Amino acid sequence: MTFTLEDTIAAIATASGGALRGILRISGPRAIKTVSQCVTDAAARRQLEAVRVPTVVRAGVALDRDASLPCELFVWPTERSYTRQIVVEIHTLGSPPLLDAALRAVCAAGARLASPGEFTLRAFLSGRLDLAQAEAVLGIIDAQDRRALDVALAQLAGGLSRPLGTLRDALVDLLADLEAGLDFVDEDIEFVSAEQVQARLAGAATEARGILRQLATRSERADAFRVVLTGPPNAGKSSLFNALAGGSAIVSDVPGTTRDALVARVEFDGIACELIDTAGMTEAEAAEAEPATVDAGTIDAAAQAQSRTRIATADLELACIDATQPIAPKRLVASRARRLLVVTKADLLARAAPRTPRPASLLTSSLTGQGLAELRCAIAAAAREAIHGETAVVASTAARCEESLRLSVAAIEEAGQLAAVRSGDELIAAELRLALAELGKVVGTVYTDDILDRLFGRFCIGK
Repeated sequence: MTFTLEDTIAAIATASGGALRGILRISGPRAIKTVSQCVTDAAARRQLEAVRVPTVVRAGVALDRDASLPCELFVWPTERSYTRQIVVEIHTLGSPPLLDAALRAVCAAGARLASPGEFTLRAFLSGRLDLAQAEAVLGIIDAQDRRALDVALAQLAGGLSRPLGTLRDALVDLLADLEAGLDFVDEDIEFVSAEQVQARLAGAATEARGILRQLATRSERADAFRVVLTGPPNAGKSSLFNALAGGSAIVSDVPGTTRDALVARVEFDGIACELIDTAGMTEAEAAEAEPATVDAGTIDAAAQAQSRTRIATADLELACIDATQPIAPKRLVASRARRLLVVTKADLLARAAPRTPRPASLLTSSLTGQGLAELRCAIAAAAREAIHGETAVVASTAARCEESLRLSVAAIEEAGQLAAVRSGDELIAAELRLALAELGKVVGTVYTDDILDRLFGRFCIGK
């Protein structure tokens, strides 16, 4: 028994129930005409060529003389498309051989394969997206967890573009007022007073510094939310580390067993975290302010110095407290990282009641699993709160834009200083032009071919 290509198409359609979908996108002035040449049904061809508004056309694409691939043609004949050009998407069965055959048919009709990132590049060049939003598309493609995806989606929706646009508009308006005054310098006309100039520059500087701080925070943050376990020796940190991460930390009743920090990558409620188990520190050791104040000549001192460094760079500190021991007052002092008090060894409470009142904390047991689910939820909640406190900026945007925004802030501040000493509107206007040029690099109103090649060359084909 032999099977034709039509038999194969029918079998794939029946087996998948239409759920397995593949998409080919054709964009450009001749997109409709090109796809029309591949359509087998004359009525569908006429309908396709008559489209004037976004429409779905059911048709068949000819794969050879005898076989036609059933599909739906999603047509955008106006500037409402992603690229602001005519776009036709062929939605059909998701079988790679069939998609390859459809691709060959469309290319034979005059289409060509897109370069990496070409669709997003066209959207940028047509003004549909700015450069920061284009980078957000790449951030969505590269997102490794829900947190990275949320950041990229927020940036694509204008999380960075809106405040930058507001700042640019304010500076452009001020520059226009200053230059209007320069045009009528011989006339007794004041478009904007010196006090107004100072006030508007002060407001712009505050806004620009806020965006810069958020960019700096995002560029400094690691990919994962850093969670460090701290506490005195034998406080149950390693057991808790193992329970949360399934790690292989050494667990012993002998104090000081953990010397080097142990690190594990884990995920809590869809958020990637870096879990770190540190060497135990006594109350006196924890009171030391800086790693440099500890004699680094011993193994214990080096481990303690490393622990302090980990705490200083962490996003969240899990301060572990043995349920059978009193709480050292120094353990309740806030550190640089946000702190969450975790009472360990809750399974021993029946035999040894705590000798001091417990502050608000989580009661856990690595042995029985008590409180571990609540602790994971608390870590995820802390991570979300930290994320929402940051700007919605993907890492590549932060790396590219931070220096430009820093130079823009410097120019705005210099303009403010010039305005304060009445140095002249010409000098203030010159600084504002510098600030606007740097902001233009961020959103892409000022760009070079090198920047575009570097950015869009990282995209996959079809984006």
